[in-house]
Amino acid sequence: MVGVSGSPASLAALRAAAEQARRGGRVLVAVLAWEPPEGEARYLRHPDPEWARHWWGEARARLDRAFDTAFGGAPPGVTVERRVVRSRPGSALCELASHPDDLLVLGARAGRRGTGQT
Repeated sequence: MVGVSGSPASLAALRAAAEQARRGGRVLVAVLAWEPPEGEARYLRHPDPEWARHWWGEARARLDRAFDTAFGGAPPGVTVERRVVRSRPGSALCELASHPDDLLVLGARAGRRGTGQT
């Protein structure tokens, strides 16, 4: 499973996750989490399902663009499941990667200290 935003770090994570899926014979689950631009609290005060569908579509298009940028489409030799979820990224990924054998691949933002792994 990999979190995707379209950033360079998430594209590197997407490529790494695809390679891990290919090596392990696993399904690559790519997740793009989104929230209403003004935040959930404001949306709940003035819900608009059409507006929410619009932003879901924008998120789906961003996920598709990430695959196009990283691979020119779908990665070869890997079964892919693309998920667009309305949630904070950290919450969505922790909830979805809840099985003991799940592998979660994340990108690191530039300037952040860590192991250097994506």
